[in-house]
Amino acid sequence: MAIKKTKIFILIFIGIVLGIIGFSGGSYVLHKTSETSFCLSCHTMQAPYDEYQASIHFKNQKGIRAECSDCHIPKAPLDFIIAKIKAGKDVYHQFITGSIDTPEKFEEQRLAMAQTVWQQLKENDSATCRSCHQFDAMDLAAQSADAQKMHNLAIKEQQTCIDCHKGIAHFPPEIKMDDKALDELMALAKQTSAEAKEVYPVQPVKLGDFGTAYPATALQVLNTDGTQREIVLSGVQMKGAEQVIYIEKGQRLILASLTEQGEKALKINGEFTKDEYDNQWRPVTLTVTITEPVLSDRQPLWGYAENLDNVYCSGCHAKISSKHYTVNAWPAVAKGMGARTDITPQDLDILTKYFQYNAKDINSH
Repeated sequence: MAIKKTKIFILIFIGIVLGIIGFSGGSYVLHKTSETSFCLSCHTMQAPYDEYQASIHFKNQKGIRAECSDCHIPKAPLDFIIAKIKAGKDVYHQFITGSIDTPEKFEEQRLAMAQTVWQQLKENDSATCRSCHQFDAMDLAAQSADAQKMHNLAIKEQQTCIDCHKGIAHFPPEIKMDDKALDELMALAKQTSAEAKEVYPVQPVKLGDFGTAYPATALQVLNTDGTQREIVLSGVQMKGAEQVIYIEKGQRLILASLTEQGEKALKINGEFTKDEYDNQWRPVTLTVTITEPVLSDRQPLWGYAENLDNVYCSGCHAKISSKHYTVNAWPAVAKGMGARTDITPQDLDILTKYFQYNAKDINSH
């Protein structure tokens, strides 16, 4: 009986030892394959590594470096295993399908791969980011004004890190705007019915010798004769800036700019009245003839603007609702963010108008 117990003990001991060896060996392999050097063993990782080396996560004033695993592999045991299993697909596509085995193929797949990572971070509340960064550990007062504004907004809206920091370590994927989209919009404008009672410019439209109306401005049609439309533009003037027509008192959404002739041709529809900041405004109208193509509905223009938002804004951060800012705040926000992209001035103007016309304090226009 004693011999039998001894054998059982020995077997249990051997099992425990083998289990420890197996667990330790498996743990060692899992952690070694999480090191940056292992990631770089695939040559297509060199480009992302070069991007990472130029980021603040590689080199910064505090001397804290976030390695590949710090951003891509959660620390929680179960999440760690799940991440390692999912990472197997990269090895599969590198060596089996060959879909990312060259820099060119990698670039073709960059958007799909980035979207996968963004979705994972969205689902786990940016767990790897939060292993270093926590809202309640931030000294917001020590941050820049823009950072304070965005982090306070993120806290209020319960956003997660990846909502705004998509391009923090790697170049964001290039999402291209359809080159023909604007041409198609102009072609649609050329088809606008002569019966249309209200029309909207796609691009700046000349108001004869009187000035220029800007995209999305509502123009009331009085008469149509072929390609000519007699229109009325209604808005307000601010005292001291009479060369500009705005949408409403206190709201600096520009409908049109005027020449000296245009200022003289205006019909004044009331006296100057003050807003809460003591600026003075008065209602005006301008009746002119236009010949350029215009839309009968803003929606196609807004569809184009939403594509601009997807291409130039959402590639770096989550979509920011037009309701987040006021009519007057949007131009500065859009200009500041647009300067970080290669968006054209024309497209930036359309995008800005889209945000302004749909701002949180806009009246129905």
